[in-house]
Formats: sequence, structure tokens, C-alpha cells
Amino acid sequence: MFDEIAPRYDLLNHLLSFGVDCRWRRAAARAALDRSPRRVLDVATGTGDLAILLKRLCPEAQVVGLDFAPRMLRRARKKAARAGVRIEFVEGDALAMPFPDGSFDALTVAFGFRNFADYEAGLREFYRVLAPGGRAVILEFPPPPRRAFGRLVRFYYHRVLPALGGMISGSPEAYRYLPESVERFPEPRAMAAMMARAGFTPRVRLLTGGLAGLFIGDKGA
Repeated sequence: MFDEIAPRYDLLNHLLSFGVDCRWRRAAARAALDRSPRRVLDVATGTGDLAILLKRLCPEAQVVGLDFAPRMLRRARKKAARAGVRIEFVEGDALAMPFPDGSFDALTVAFGFRNFADYEAGLREFYRVLAPGGRAVILEFPPPPRRAFGRLVRFYYHRVLPALGGMISGSPEAYRYLPESVERFPEPRAMAAMMARAGFTPRVRLLTGGLAGLFIGDKGA
């Protein structure tokens, strides 16, 4: 599914979020780079937007992008070359990453975590590849807030987004899947508890009225 939508993925991200996804990624990058990490891993990197931003904001850091969709990675490599930044893009499974324990000082994932088959296993794997004192930053869509604003968001997710996304990408199934995956995602408090069980000290920051959330987990030194 992700390979199928790769050619229109960037356009639709910006269009369907009215461009605010760029601001969310910048917030995630700043949180990840807060401790001046030397080695940064961007998981579920897709077409590389966050990995490229991380490298631009912290040129001295080694940045690696991991994804399991080959067509997404091909686009990421081309984008990084056009941007003039050096990033290693690796094909691999986020639940069994091809890196030794403690390989990275910071780890990010933007809008990919909710697609994991097993959230708990993903968090344990994040914890494993992070060095002591490392930080994981997960940017994700929590279930829409309640009351009137939440009803408006759900209408957009379930009615407008699948129709528009399907028409532009040619894959309506992918954009019907998106709202379903958002609804299945844990509430912020439950997500923080899950991170704590994996060993992290968690912190949650909601963005744009709760449309997106930053889930920050620090690994003890």
C-alpha cells in the first residue's frame, strides 16, 4: 500500500493537512535534537522529510532513515541528493531493526508508528537501539478530541480525506485506512503508559488542539 501511494505521498501530506504537517515535523525535530545527539535514526522515514530536516538542523549529526517500502526509500534518496545532504537510507522492519544495541542517541518516527503491527514491540525495539540517555520522539495522530471539534475532525477524516486522497493518489483504500488507524491508536495517556512499560520516562505534548501529538520518551542514563 505504501509503495503504491509513494508518487503522491508528499503532495497529499501537505495538501490534506493544509501544510501544518511541516510545523509538526519541525517540533518533532527540535525535541529530538534538544540534547545535540551525534547519531539519529528516523524510523518509518517514508520519503525522508523528517530525516532531511534533522540533517539540515544538525549537520554534524549522522542521520539514518529506516523504512520497509522500497519505493518510498527511492524517493527519499533522490530528495536527499537534491537537498545536498548525506543520509543513509536502510530498508528494514521497525520491529526487528538491523542495528546493534545502543546505536543511536535519538530516534524519531513521524506518522508511521500507528501502522506498526505491535506497538509494545516497537517501543521495546526503540529502547534497545537507543544509547543510555537517548531520546525517542514519536509524532502521531491520536484519536480526535471529543465534543464539537472532534466531530468536525472525524467528518474530515472519514468523508473528505478518503475521497480527496483516493482521487489524487489513485488508491482510495490507503486513505480509508488512515482514519481507521487513527481511531485505533491509543489515547495519549495510554500511549504514555505504554512507553513507561518499555522503560522510557514519557512526556506528551499535544499540537494544534490535539490533532497531533508528540510522545517523547527518555531512556535513563
